[in-house]
Amino acid sequence: MPSIESITQIPGIFAAHATNAEAGTGCTVIVCPKGATGGVDVRGGAPATRETDLLRPEETVQTLNAVVLSGGSAYGLAASCGVAEELERHGIGLDVGVGVVPIVSGACVFDLACGDPHVRPTAEDGAQATRLALAGNGEPLARGNVGAGTGCTVGKVGGPTRAMKSGLGEDVEGVGALVCGAVAAVNACGDVVDPATGAAIAGLRTKDGEALASTEDEILSLAAQMPLERRTNTTISCVVTNARLTKPQATKVAQMAADAYAHAIRPTHTTNDGDTIFVMATGEVEAQVDVVGVLATRALERAIADGARSANAAYGLPAARDLA
Repeated sequence: MPSIESITQIPGIFAAHATNAEAGTGCTVIVCPKGATGGVDVRGGAPATRETDLLRPEETVQTLNAVVLSGGSAYGLAASCGVAEELERHGIGLDVGVGVVPIVSGACVFDLACGDPHVRPTAEDGAQATRLALAGNGEPLARGNVGAGTGCTVGKVGGPTRAMKSGLGEDVEGVGALVCGAVAAVNACGDVVDPATGAAIAGLRTKDGEALASTEDEILSLAAQMPLERRTNTTISCVVTNARLTKPQATKVAQMAADAYAHAIRPTHTTNDGDTIFVMATGEVEAQVDVVGVLATRALERAIADGARSANAAYGLPAARDLA
């Protein structure tokens, strides 16, 4: 198989963004018109999600047509409605006799503190991203301050003056004919670290803003004073693979891939996060589940690091590339 740089180059997968840079929000849509086997893992304490129960192994529906990663907190779930309506116009979805019902799952990050808090991704934004995705020609997906990554930030336990800009990252890994790609909107409460070295990339800054501090140390020093009421975070991701998986197997891959959060974000899965991972498996290649899980974990941890490295300074916040 030729070298694959982006999930848009995996046969049967289409993806695109809708970005509102001025308002600091957007959405990212990943579409599989023929339907992919889906799985999900939700670890965070404050998720904003759609159609996650449907992906449980015991539920009847077997295929997933799209995953929507969106800004806007719970308001951003409206983008998924637009995706479903646009897919219906293309005849994509579960045949129910009188038409089709597109199966669309999604999750949102809290980005209302960036840009304009009164502007959130709408159904039209979801429809626009879907149209762009379906019209795509395999060009790599844009990364950084785009789509669901537009308003993403990290290292927020010390307040907005010590946080940093993050964004949307991607990575693709493969072995033989097997491919696993991951897309992540990195909006964590904690710090992003290099999964290979543990070195900090972006996150909580020192009080003078010139260097990186440690969110874990800050939480311990704050102890009972930590503002747990701030549910302003969440890292949401989608793993795409050409492996042939059942729903239970896709669920297991999502569970394994959750280790990527622990490898690249410190701390993670807090009460202030709504961390969610979706899996879409197109079924082209026979593969062992554990092999898929290892590849998915590697791709996702690198996608998280890429989300921090690809971001540009915005909304008064510096990005990783702005610090020495």
